[in-house]
Amino acid sequence: MAPARQTSFARIIEKWQKEKGPLRIMSASGQLGYGIIEKAFRAGLERDLHLIGADMGSVDPGPYYLGSGKLATARRSTKRDLKMVLVGALSMKVPLVIGTAGTAGGDTHLDQTLEIIREIAREEGLTFRLATIRSEMPRDLIKKQARAGKVTSIGPIPELTDAEIDKAACIVGQAGTEAFVRAIDTLPDVIIAGRACDTGIYTCLPEKLGFPIGPALQMAKIIECASLACEGGGRDAMLGTLEGESFVLESMNPARRATPMSVAAHGLYEQADPLSVAEPEGVLYLEDSKFEAVDDRRCRVSGGRWVPTKQYSVKIEGATRVGARAIMVAGSADPVFIEKADEIAGLVEAQIRELVPPKPENPYTLYFRFYGLGVVGGQPVTQLPEEVGVMVEVIGEDEDEARAVAATAKQYLLHAPFPGRISTAGNLGFPFTPPELTAGDAYRFSVYHIMQVDALAPLFPVAVEEVASSK
Repeated sequence: MAPARQTSFARIIEKWQKEKGPLRIMSASGQLGYGIIEKAFRAGLERDLHLIGADMGSVDPGPYYLGSGKLATARRSTKRDLKMVLVGALSMKVPLVIGTAGTAGGDTHLDQTLEIIREIAREEGLTFRLATIRSEMPRDLIKKQARAGKVTSIGPIPELTDAEIDKAACIVGQAGTEAFVRAIDTLPDVIIAGRACDTGIYTCLPEKLGFPIGPALQMAKIIECASLACEGGGRDAMLGTLEGESFVLESMNPARRATPMSVAAHGLYEQADPLSVAEPEGVLYLEDSKFEAVDDRRCRVSGGRWVPTKQYSVKIEGATRVGARAIMVAGSADPVFIEKADEIAGLVEAQIRELVPPKPENPYTLYFRFYGLGVVGGQPVTQLPEEVGVMVEVIGEDEDEARAVAATAKQYLLHAPFPGRISTAGNLGFPFTPPELTAGDAYRFSVYHIMQVDALAPLFPVAVEEVASSK
C-alpha cells in the first residue's frame, strides 16, 4: 500500500514516467564510513538526480567484523557520512539506497546502522519511510543444500559440514537486485540493506523502470567504487547517466577524469574474470564493451550483455572464532639478527613452547613475521635490508594465554642466543610499551561458498517503517 504522502521513490518514479529521459544515479561513496568528500557530494546534488547510492562494506577487511558483529568504521565517521547522505537525499526528495550496512551486513550490523539513522532523524527533525533488507541465512537451509550438493566452495576452502555451519558466529548471503526491487515496491524514501551485491544498489531503479539490465548493471559495477575508475582514482562522488543501451560516467570532482583507458582498466578491479560478472539472478558479459570519450572528463560506455540464469544462487559468507589474538611489534637493525632471522625464530619458538606449554586439546598458534624479508610479496630476498620489522602473532584459547605467549616471545627474542651474536641485548627496538598487545578475538572465514536456491525472496525479507522525528 502506498504511503499517505509522496515518498522519494514515488516522486522519482512518477517524474521519470512523465519525462522518459536518461536516468541520473550518483554514488556518494565507495565505502561509507571512511569520509565522504563533501564538496563533490554537494556538486552532485545539483545534477537533478534520480537516485543516490552508497555501499557500506565488503569482506575486504577480513572475517573479524562479520564474526564479532562490529563495524570497521568509527562510529563518529559513520554517523557523519550517514548524516550527509540522508539529509542530502531527503532535502532533494531523491531516494537513498545503502548496501551492506555496518561493514559485514549481518543483523547486528544492520541494527547498529539503523540506530545511527534514527539518532540522526531525531537530531535533525527528519521524517521518512524506511525499507530494510535482512541478509542472514537460515542455517537449516544451508545444511539441506550442502547435503544435496548444491553448495560449492569458492577457492581453497573446505566443503561445508553441519558442524562448521553450527560453529559460525554469523552467516550472511549477498542479496541481488531482486531484493532491492522488492524494497522499491514498498515506495520508501530510503532503503538500507544487510549484506548485498554492490551492483544491486544502483541497478534496482533502472530495472524497476524497464531499462536494459546489461548496461545498467555494467554502470553499477563501475560507479559503486565512486571515482576510482577515473585517472588518479579518488573517493569522490561519481555520476552515472544511463541513456538506455549506453551510459556516461562523470566524477563530481572536476579534477578527476573518466577516460576510456581509466574506465576500461577498472574492469580488472576485484574481478578474476574481467569479461563476466556473476550475480544471483544471472551473468553480465562484457566482451563487447566499448569505451568512448565524450570530452576530456567524461566517458561513454556500452556493450554490457545480460543473460538471466536458470538457477538462482547466493554467495554465502560466515566467520568462526578461532581464539584470542595478541601481537608483539619490534624492529631490528642488527645485520647478524637479520641474516639469521628464521633460524632465531625457530630457536625462540622451541623455548616458548617449553616455557608456556600448549594445551594438547587446543594448542595455541604462533607466527613470526619479519617485514623486509619477503613477508608481503612472498618472494626470495636477493639483498638483505638494513633493518626489518618484527611481528609475533599469537592466537590462543583466551586473552590471558595469548598475551602470556606474546610476552614470552618478546623477552626471549630480545635475548636470543643466536650464532654470531655480539651483544646480549639491544638486538631489538620497540616502538611502544608494552610491546605486546592484546588484539581481541580472531576469526576465520569458515563459510565462503555459492549456494543454489529455488527462490531469492524468502532469503532476503523486506520490512518497512515510518521513521518520525520526536521534534
